[in-house]
Amino acid sequence: MNIKLNVEELYKSKLATPAQAISTLRSDSAIALGMAMSQPPALLEALGERAAAGDIDALKVYYFHSEEFLRKSLLRYSLMGRIQPHCMFMGAPERELIKLGVADGDRKVVYFVPNTFSQSPRLFADHIPIDTMLVMVSPMDANGYFTFGTNNDYTSGVARAARRLIVEVNPNMPRVFGDSLIHISEVDAIVESNHSIPELNPKAPTQEDKVISAAIAELITDGACLQMGIGALPNAVCSALASHKHLGIHTELLTPGLVDLIQRGAVDNSRKTLNRGKSVFTFAMGNKAMYDFMNDNPTVESYPVNYVNDPHVISQNDNVVSVNSTIEMDLTGACNSEHVKGHQYSATGGQLDFVRGAYASRGGKSIIAFHSTVGASHVSKIVARLNGPVTTPRTDTHLVVTEYGVANLKGLSSTERAKALIRLAHPDVRETLNAQARELHLL
Repeated sequence: MNIKLNVEELYKSKLATPAQAISTLRSDSAIALGMAMSQPPALLEALGERAAAGDIDALKVYYFHSEEFLRKSLLRYSLMGRIQPHCMFMGAPERELIKLGVADGDRKVVYFVPNTFSQSPRLFADHIPIDTMLVMVSPMDANGYFTFGTNNDYTSGVARAARRLIVEVNPNMPRVFGDSLIHISEVDAIVESNHSIPELNPKAPTQEDKVISAAIAELITDGACLQMGIGALPNAVCSALASHKHLGIHTELLTPGLVDLIQRGAVDNSRKTLNRGKSVFTFAMGNKAMYDFMNDNPTVESYPVNYVNDPHVISQNDNVVSVNSTIEMDLTGACNSEHVKGHQYSATGGQLDFVRGAYASRGGKSIIAFHSTVGASHVSKIVARLNGPVTTPRTDTHLVVTEYGVANLKGLSSTERAKALIRLAHPDVRETLNAQARELHLL
């Protein structure tokens, strides 16, 4: 049997227009979308047009982190009700929809699903039945395999758990190694597109970012295994690590800052215990240069989030260093990394997974880094009591870094913790925090 001819014939038999593929969706079913960069623009545009035409009744749409294609197609206020966003990581589009709903007679338009990122594949497998999965993939190879490209995360698991799988094949999606393959025989319908993969334009680092990143770089030794978040501060940390040697990468998110460390030779993954010689991630967000670097690169591998973010897996590499941020931290070290002013702002994500995994690693360090204040009014991010849920418990917080220094909270009493964190706060609020700490009997 000519395998190549067989898979090509199978491909042709499943090829459809976006409208044809979307027409098979039940109008009141539950669907899932790929996360962020893997959200399929042609399919979403067709689904948005179908909803706008009134051919959708109450479609539940499950997803993490909306990107521009989803924002423009389905996350339009005029479609709410017919489209019911079940968001598992809140962003600016969802927050704006909520504001519009509140102004429109407190109308409920967005449904947030609390979760821990590492558990998301099981949520879909055991608790959230999905009729159809829509996702963008890289082109098929001669043996009939696509890859999930930038996004393995929950996507690979849901693609197999859903009743139907519709893929959008895009030559701009990088072909990625690791546990990222799916075969043409597992796909129900195929559409093709040539859209550019969304790119991020991170802000330039501030002076505070540079001070904080320099302090963090001093905490990281040669041979450490890195997990970094997203934004100007993590990018600044990566820049500060350029002269380090034998670093490794086992990260939830792959970013241009981490790729730059690979290209500079600072990362070679030679000291890793798991996936030695490989930079491991579960989803990627960056720029075209990064996507080109990932394409057909055997030194970069993606795996499902229930592997990458499993604290037990993380801990099997030595000297893991996780660098994350938070919205606010109380005087005991507890972190709220997802609520602002009593409202859901983002989600738990993978912060706690890596906080615990890094500290369980031999020689590992979990770092929570943030500016001491936020906004033009310089509101303190170190507070007496949290104004939202606990994302990272005080018992898990290890190293804390602001532009005013570093504090290791492990082994400190509640009083010692309060004193250490007040020293990291902006000078203008330290007197107030001292008074509040006394009221709470911390001092």
